[in-house]
Amino acid sequence: MSPELEILAIAVVTAVAAALPGTYLVLRRTAMVSDAISHAILPGIVVAFFLTQNLNSPLLLVAAAATGVLTVVLIEALIRSRLVPEDASIGIVFPALFSIGVILISRHASDVHLDTDAVLLGELAFAPFQRLTVGGIDLGPTALWSMGTILLINAALIILAWKELKLATVDASLAALLGFHPLVVHYGLMTMVSVTAVGAFDAVGSILVVALMIAPPATAYLLAERLGPMIGLAAVIAAVAATMGWAAAMALDVSIAGSIATACGVVFAVAFLMAPERGLVAQARRRSGQRVDFAVRMLLVHLLHHELTPEAAEECREDGLYRHLGWRESWTRKVVGKAEHRNLIERRAELVLPTDQGRRVADAAVIGFSDS
Repeated sequence: MSPELEILAIAVVTAVAAALPGTYLVLRRTAMVSDAISHAILPGIVVAFFLTQNLNSPLLLVAAAATGVLTVVLIEALIRSRLVPEDASIGIVFPALFSIGVILISRHASDVHLDTDAVLLGELAFAPFQRLTVGGIDLGPTALWSMGTILLINAALIILAWKELKLATVDASLAALLGFHPLVVHYGLMTMVSVTAVGAFDAVGSILVVALMIAPPATAYLLAERLGPMIGLAAVIAAVAATMGWAAAMALDVSIAGSIATACGVVFAVAFLMAPERGLVAQARRRSGQRVDFAVRMLLVHLLHHELTPEAAEECREDGLYRHLGWRESWTRKVVGKAEHRNLIERRAELVLPTDQGRRVADAAVIGFSDS
């Protein structure tokens, strides 16, 4: 496999691995916790490196995951104190921990690969140079194996704890009543997030970890109504965004991590605008339809009120409706056309009168207005 395809494989596997736990963060409205964890694990990595003097030591993963869980504990402790709101708690904890890590790197590890640029931005282009070799056989990039393993673990844990995760996410109180221990589920999820963030940390950097963990699930949230399809769609969107970003980076000779993060944003923006039910266009179309529906009912009420009165010849004339209703002529023609299309009105000479179905709609509207 060429280095370019290895980079693509690492990007796709990392993106899917991050999107799986990220879906639960989006549903729990704790998306920014991923940002906190991806930054706050830095001091754990640094301290473990000082102890082992080996960037490939498994202790780095353990220490970073523990720091991620510690971050969540500190944030929730501040929230439970009720002295600091949730967003401020996140903004207090992770900059403090991240700053400690940056200071330790700048002070004691400036001459090794563990530098602040790599921490923030990562560099996927270098990932294929770190190879996994067993018995003299080159098995491929280390990052591909580590993120592939994390992906399988995340998928297995979600399948095994499907009911627990779903119930604790939707209704933690009910989960507690049913004996599912939502606190254990919560910290299990945070551990999953921490391990995923650590695994992706070296290859893609903390900024792309956040983009991959939040943007694809947030996009899937706009497109899916149920949890199962949402998780599957988030994984597909993550893979597509990673591929788009990789292709753009290859074509433009720019940062791969930056291109993938940009692709995540572009895909989300498209869904934000064009999602069938929740997109801005669909909402605007729905509001426009509701406005027309309300105007049709107002027209029918007006016609019902005047059709049997001496003023009917004036009040129900099609060319004078806009004056009596206080509407623009173009808007009146649109509403009349919509009502006629629905068989709610009929034309008699120059008059517009409600049909039997139109009278029923007008009666229901009058009753609804009087009840409200």
